[in-house]
Amino acid sequence: MSVLSTLRHPIVAAPMAGGPSTPALVAAVSAAGGLGFLAAGMIDAGRLVADVAEVRARTDRPFGVNVFLPGSGPVDEAAIEAYAERLAPQADQRGVRLGEPVGGDDAYPEKLAALLADPVPVVSFVFGLPERAAVAALRERGTEVWATVTRPDAATAAVELGVDAVVVQGTEAGGHRGGVPDDDDYGLLPLLRLAAARCARPLVAAGGIADGPGVAAVLTAGAAAAQLGTAFLRCPEAGSSPLHRAAVASGDPTALTRAYTGKRARGVVNDFLRRHDAAAPSGYPQVLHLTRPLLAAARRAGDASVANLWAGQSHPLAREMPAADLLAELSADARAALKGAVRRSAHWG
Repeated sequence: MSVLSTLRHPIVAAPMAGGPSTPALVAAVSAAGGLGFLAAGMIDAGRLVADVAEVRARTDRPFGVNVFLPGSGPVDEAAIEAYAERLAPQADQRGVRLGEPVGGDDAYPEKLAALLADPVPVVSFVFGLPERAAVAALRERGTEVWATVTRPDAATAAVELGVDAVVVQGTEAGGHRGGVPDDDDYGLLPLLRLAAARCARPLVAAGGIADGPGVAAVLTAGAAAAQLGTAFLRCPEAGSSPLHRAAVASGDPTALTRAYTGKRARGVVNDFLRRHDAAAPSGYPQVLHLTRPLLAAARRAGDASVANLWAGQSHPLAREMPAADLLAELSADARAALKGAVRRSAHWG
């Protein structure tokens, strides 16, 4: 029996790296009948092990862990150096030094080893497709494997690797683009339908879903579940900062940018994004390491004009309420929307 078939609510709390996806949030969502996800990106393997243990102490319900796959290929070091020179005056004003724009694998081998040694119910991957051997090893230990895609042909490739489910992420989603390359801009609905036409695996729809009717829409379009991230950012269990919560509650527009990390990600538009988007080079995690001290200083100062404020396009719909209440409301509103659609279709000839 798949994990998705055991859920009381067809709702997944998207993994949000950098702090929002706390063990408390993950456990609250899972305990209430959805599927919570820990974000293993940008933390070390020891922290991941501790977070897994905390979720297990809070609930016996299934949960997932999301892992960043390491990138491959060269980066334009001259472009990254030029970007560093561009940002240096702003860092000086903050009294901080920019970080070293080094590469790295986000401790992927160590995290995979930890998940193989102490299996969790679900492991999902972003920034590409996992190796076939990793998929087989996780599944042998009873772990479901989910792959994240942003284009239809990647959904087919994921199925060929033997994954259990495919997360289809539309361009409306907040945070980083989950596929490779990261410049795909399929909207969620066409991507979901194209994937459904070629993919004989459960599909989890992600991108711009923040209320019950949105959940109903993707279920009707072929998804087995809806994955929501931004909708949970205002929950008290989330680790989002006050300035991030305020940005999510605003009506400000969002945009995709490489300005913060060198990989395209969607956030609320602010001064930093406007000033540096056009000049930002492709290069993850090099740009992430470069900007990290500057962004951390901005968050400490509560400066929303500089800090990255990841959010999906529908962020004004996010509500401030406990995760369990939000889950119940989303599910009830989805059922009402589905019933309303049936009533409206009753007169069709």
